[in-house]
Amino acid sequence: MHPAPSAAAVPRHIAIIMDGNGRWAQRRRRPRMIGHRAGARAVNRTIDFCLEKGVSALTLFAFSSENWGRPQEEVDALMKLFLHALDREVDELQRRGVQVRFIGDRSRFAAPLRERMATAERMTAANARLVLSIAASYGGRQDIALAARALAEEVAAGRLQPQQIDEALLASRVALADLPAPDLFIRTGGDTRISNFLLWQLAYTELWFTETLWPEFDAGVLQQALDDYAGRERRFGLTSAQIADKATESSSA
Repeated sequence: MHPAPSAAAVPRHIAIIMDGNGRWAQRRRRPRMIGHRAGARAVNRTIDFCLEKGVSALTLFAFSSENWGRPQEEVDALMKLFLHALDREVDELQRRGVQVRFIGDRSRFAAPLRERMATAERMTAANARLVLSIAASYGGRQDIALAARALAEEVAAGRLQPQQIDEALLASRVALADLPAPDLFIRTGGDTRISNFLLWQLAYTELWFTETLWPEFDAGVLQQALDDYAGRERRFGLTSAQIADKATESSSA
């Protein structure tokens, strides 16, 4: 029997739940907002690492659809942080070849923030070194529901027959449809759940959890995740023998 291949050493697409900002601040007896600011620096470190390693897509869960239920003071402070971060970072992201996208329901954001989001997307649209997708006011169930609604509207308009709807068609309507599915999912902060993030897209993604709080996340921790990922066998529902045979066929073709 041929040895089963491991996953590629560098995933094409990494998705991250950035958890632990509040706890990081509380352990230092500081306001939660200090933790969110420290978390913004961890975002920059992560982008640097992905650019260095040749990762082609990075998706970050910045603000969930459920996060609107947090204390209003914290929500307001987060909105200001988003706004300032966009003003501060977009030129540098453009210079470094990073394409910025936002997924989620942006209608709930104030007009100035929506305008900054649109400007960042427009400025960086032609960049191809790294696609940075920021999930803001995003929920995985909402994502699937909106995709289903779009297909239902096409059926109602007579542009689509119900029997034409399959997994591939639905997949073309969810967020990130033009990107490869995430190869590696990382959650910081110690919790071991995906919390309504990319529910459709994570079907065959490798999951990796760390106790590290997000403000402490750095290249060393990210390299640990990649090292673990590189040693995994990705079978996509097949057996190890089938995967090994496919690899042999590809190498001899």
